[in-house]
Amino acid sequence: MPLSPRVPDLAALDLLLSVIELGSLGRAAKAHGISQPSASSRIRYLEQLVGVPVLERTTLGSRPTAAGALIAEWARDVVDAATRLDAGIDTLRAQRDSRLRVAASQTVAEYLFPKWLVGLRARMPETSIALISGNSAEVAKAVLEGRAGIGFVESPLLPPGLESQVVARDRLVVVVAAGHPWARRAEIDVRELAGTALIYRESGSGTRNSFERVMRRQLPGWEPDVALELSSTTAIKTAVAAGIGPAVLSSLAVATELAEGSLVSPAVTGLDLERQLRAVWPLGQQPTGPARDLYALARRPV
Repeated sequence: MPLSPRVPDLAALDLLLSVIELGSLGRAAKAHGISQPSASSRIRYLEQLVGVPVLERTTLGSRPTAAGALIAEWARDVVDAATRLDAGIDTLRAQRDSRLRVAASQTVAEYLFPKWLVGLRARMPETSIALISGNSAEVAKAVLEGRAGIGFVESPLLPPGLESQVVARDRLVVVVAAGHPWARRAEIDVRELAGTALIYRESGSGTRNSFERVMRRQLPGWEPDVALELSSTTAIKTAVAAGIGPAVLSSLAVATELAEGSLVSPAVTGLDLERQLRAVWPLGQQPTGPARDLYALARRPV
């Protein structure tokens, strides 16, 4: 049942109680952190709503009228209940902020999340943080099922029921062993890459989905030739370095190996391998509390 429009708001009732307690509109205004004209305006509005004067102004201060004293008596229970409601909401927020579950795809979890975690711990040192790492499909499922408050994915393909925003950009690169014939070349053609058996992540991987989508957009009808399928980026890097075959991985994941020379990355002509990394959360539910802070940190330029 909706409240009558004659019911005053809590701020006006709380101010009335303060005026009666402190004996002065000016002292009550100061206690509430507002100017005296604002306090007077709030009391006048209260009187307009109830239809009777609630205060008598004298040279010594302000005191309640008979009607004002009665309204104040009723208002005290209302304000006390509102205070309990506010305290209860604070408790719920504290419980919400005490723990954060994050789901992140492997590249994000290994190469970006640690930096974000440092910033989040500085902001919210009391928050306990749990990380679920998996491929992009597993991350999306964890968020949809409520097992994570926010997720981070590499895949451009998302299931229904999720909202997403770009938080960072990444580039996929072709990597080969130092002894591979491509290691002596500055670049290879996209059609040569398309006809080569590669080492892939498992189905559902954001890296794999991103690469296959780009290739099919460039070469309609193309299907991957899978030399080997592995479930971790580390395993793929080991297999590539051992000479089993080329792979396409995140530039973040192979930066150390490229710098050391254990892997080599020829450029691919005719193919744009830049991709977007996204934060995801349930449709219609914006991130709140520590999830909101983590999202803000993730969007900062590295």
